[in-house]
Amino acid sequence: MQEQKILQVKELSKGVESIVDVDWRHDSIRSFVVPEIAASELPAQDSKGADGEQLYHPPEIIPLFGISSKMAPLFQESGYKKGSTLSSSEVRSVVINYVKTNELVDETNKNFVKVNPILCDCLLKKSEQDKISKLKWDDLLSRCLDQLQPFHQVTFAGHEPIVRKGNIDPINITIAQRSSNKKVTIIKNLELYGLDPQTVANILQQKAQASVTVTTLPGTKDRAQVQIQGNQINHLAKLLLGKYLGNWYHFSRSIYINWFKILQLARVQHIFQQ
Repeated sequence: MQEQKILQVKELSKGVESIVDVDWRHDSIRSFVVPEIAASELPAQDSKGADGEQLYHPPEIIPLFGISSKMAPLFQESGYKKGSTLSSSEVRSVVINYVKTNELVDETNKNFVKVNPILCDCLLKKSEQDKISKLKWDDLLSRCLDQLQPFHQVTFAGHEPIVRKGNIDPINITIAQRSSNKKVTIIKNLELYGLDPQTVANILQQKAQASVTVTTLPGTKDRAQVQIQGNQINHLAKLLLGKYLGNWYHFSRSIYINWFKILQLARVQHIFQQ
């Protein structure tokens, strides 16, 4: 993925390489389509497995976009105001309706949209405002999404959806060096995906036969991090991508879910191959 310029990986600290940037406009991402799966095709979900262990039900995570004061004029005709959150499809629908209602489709080339004062103020940089009079549809929609504020909605089975500001943090996996050149594997942000750190720690301890500790994540009060002796990427990859995350697309139609899986797999493979 790095060779295709989808991801950018850097060594942020000695021995630890991390994904620092994703080209969300790359053709491979923009053309990605989540398969539609009917409910009848999904495997029946029991609350417990054959061994009595509580089964993991992945949350549905949907990226949302919040309307800022700058973008409010573009959305007010559709009844939205500053602070409202919309999905990408809702944003697309609002923009298309705005263009058609205000007759902004270019008469000579319908692939372009004429930029009126509101679109100019909302989407163009100051240096562009005297130079750009038309935008392609995909550029118009892309600029609109870029100008909106990131939010995300998390829905756990049997609970009401939770909407939070910003993008959801991915499960963070790092290999750190300790005294005497000993390595430890540190896992953070499990709770954000409904994973119990202590349960994950217990499973890793059994698989790797190594010492495991669960401590409070620095700077937080209600989140924990798991630390296990040695480079345990292999065991962790099998656990997360097999037991927990391997079939996430069966439970969600969110593009973010699928790309989270792909990005984390790329990161795990990159570290493991070192």
